[in-house]
Amino acid sequence: MIKTTIAKNSLLSDISIDYSWSFADKTTKDTSYITHGYYTYPAKFIPQLAARLIKENSSENDIVIDPFLGSGTTVVEAIVNNRIGIGTDINEISYLIAKVKTTPINDRELTKEMSKIEFDLKVSLNGQFDFFVKKSLSIVPENERIDYWFKLEQKKKLSIILERILKIDNTDIRDFFLVAFAQILKSASIWLQKSVKPTRDPNKKTYEPFDLFFNQTKKMLKKHCEFNKILNPVFKNNIDKYRVIQCNDARNLPCDENKAKLIVTSPPYVTSYEYADLHQLPSLWFGYLQELPEFRKKFIGSAYKERTVIELKSPIAEDIVSKLGNTKKGKEVRNYFADMLEAFLEMKRVLKTGGRACIVIGNTQFSGINILNAEVFREQFENIGFTKHLIIHREIPSKMLPSTRDTSTGQFVKAKDKNLKLAYPTEYILIMEKL
Repeated sequence: MIKTTIAKNSLLSDISIDYSWSFADKTTKDTSYITHGYYTYPAKFIPQLAARLIKENSSENDIVIDPFLGSGTTVVEAIVNNRIGIGTDINEISYLIAKVKTTPINDRELTKEMSKIEFDLKVSLNGQFDFFVKKSLSIVPENERIDYWFKLEQKKKLSIILERILKIDNTDIRDFFLVAFAQILKSASIWLQKSVKPTRDPNKKTYEPFDLFFNQTKKMLKKHCEFNKILNPVFKNNIDKYRVIQCNDARNLPCDENKAKLIVTSPPYVTSYEYADLHQLPSLWFGYLQELPEFRKKFIGSAYKERTVIELKSPIAEDIVSKLGNTKKGKEVRNYFADMLEAFLEMKRVLKTGGRACIVIGNTQFSGINILNAEVFREQFENIGFTKHLIIHREIPSKMLPSTRDTSTGQFVKAKDKNLKLAYPTEYILIMEKL
């Protein structure tokens, strides 16, 4: 590992890029091994990054926490490397995916249920389609955005699949198939297939939902068998003792004071409401989303949040907010840094003295103003009782997020104009140690 010394007030961009942290040699097969390949999740870091941070900053049986759980990458890598994994996320879809990715299930039971589902779904297509549709459509949430994204025939077939999944009594097995269902929704919709942004394509090729579902479940079953093989049998037989997943706020972690050795997380960026947009298809089908603006409110940095007093504990943050002025964007950025400070204080509560917080974050820009997330986070940590252990500057060879922003609005856009700003070409890993 390259140890870099940098003056306290210097920009982190002055740190040389450590290419050993880019993992540019890793293929999609490498980064989607075991359960990591269950679901295409936006902006997730690769398991090799999480694993290296875990191995270099903790020991076996230590508690490793991810307060911004996402798809569960950190917790998966914690338990397969014999650490206790704890994770929270405010997003119900994240919670479901992470729970399924970290839950060992008997392979034979999964295979047996998959065969039964396949048989039942094929029966529904064999002259009894209208009967099954009439029964299954009643379980689909009434939301006009489902009809906005799905053609009627696709909606009918998807409703049959979902209705059959919901009949499964075993919660772990049912959730496994719900994740498979969630994964096929983009392909079965008119969401532009190659776009991460929510863009409709009325002329999109029609994919058969039943085939999509069968193929996805078979892929996941194979990945699950690999997971079962490498997971420590002690962990496998007592998973609830070694893994805690909650749908909860990052500022309310399910861990006692001074117990955790390590935090490994990639928090949302200031425009975290955009993650709500990206998760809307499964959120619609599972009834988590009624109105998109309302759904966005619970995410970090929401402009809807009213605060009487906001102390950011970062002169850099105050300067950024001042430059943005008394605007909606200025309020979002202020709320974001305030929310993150509260999350860091909660990390301090659960970490042992000498415990470390590894924060993977990049900088960005709005309206020509640099949003120095990493520099702000460093200041906030140092002002609440942490010291810098190490700061790593890494290149991002691939990350599933829209890669360009409109320089006037800050919104993610398609990369048509060569003058558009690359949103996250590099990022930082702040490794901060609790004093």
